[in-house]
Amino acid sequence: MSDLLVRAARGERTERPPVWLMRQAGRHIPEYREIRETHSFVEAVTDPDVAERITLLPWERYRPDGLVMFSDILTILEPLGFQYHIESGVGPVIENPVSGPDDLDRAREPIPERLDYVGDLLDRLDDRVGDRTSLIGFAGGPFTLASYAIAGEPSRNHLPARKFRLQHPEAFERLLDLFTEAVAEFLQYQVAHGTDVVQLFDTYAGVLPPADYERHIVPRHREIVAAVDAPTILFVRNMNGRLEQLAAADPDVAGLDWTVEMSDARERLGDLGVQGNLDPSVLFADRETIRERTREIIEAAGPRGHVLNLGHGVDRETPVESVQTFVETAKNFQW
Repeated sequence: MSDLLVRAARGERTERPPVWLMRQAGRHIPEYREIRETHSFVEAVTDPDVAERITLLPWERYRPDGLVMFSDILTILEPLGFQYHIESGVGPVIENPVSGPDDLDRAREPIPERLDYVGDLLDRLDDRVGDRTSLIGFAGGPFTLASYAIAGEPSRNHLPARKFRLQHPEAFERLLDLFTEAVAEFLQYQVAHGTDVVQLFDTYAGVLPPADYERHIVPRHREIVAAVDAPTILFVRNMNGRLEQLAAADPDVAGLDWTVEMSDARERLGDLGVQGNLDPSVLFADRETIRERTREIIEAAGPRGHVLNLGHGVDRETPVESVQTFVETAKNFQW
């Protein structure tokens, strides 16, 4: 197995930084858009044949050091009694959101049975490329899932979830516990099916005030990380100035968005691994600018425990040539 990503995620010194991109199999690749013309998003996620084809698209184009399965953070809602679909112009829509404290007791299904298509996909990927790159699994974090479950759709500043935590504090804690337990089990399931590294996306948790984040989020992140027998990357946006709260969960790697200065993160996080954090908009620049900005991040991060990535997902309009330049810059770098 190519273990460059695993070694970096464990904090080891590597000859160059491993590189992958969040949303790397997404809408910026023409072949993805062609597949989506005949398959809805939910169909693409739940059909292992289609999900395998989509997952392999960036491998065929870029040969990244990590291949992240094509899935969605909301899949974990299915065995917990939620139904959702993707609505054009809106995004994910929960058809039966949490309306109040009495709405938490729902019929549940075993995760390995309800989400067996994820295990099938990972088995296929392990057979196809498992010896040539590292497989990456992922799940949404407790607050991010709660935000969708309460609001029923993407919400500005996640006000519904923030109101719910104040109006129904005990129910809010129960909901977070529900997702914490389910996410830990789901990530363990992914590791059992061949993932080498996992990423926890609690993307929206950074909207909480620091004290509430410390109370509600850090212990649950720590519980999830401790349960997973694989290097774990924790990604939360808007944590510049609060990086110590990311580190408090004891992940192997802190995923950094593009608002964080890499050299500052290194000083504040010590030996903790870091991932990131090129501004995705840089991929709309000329190739030399992409190379220069990418090298700056690599050099600021140093040779130990750095996973090169963007500071968030690839934008749908990003030229494939720019992604190629980004990946090649990492592959041509040498300490």
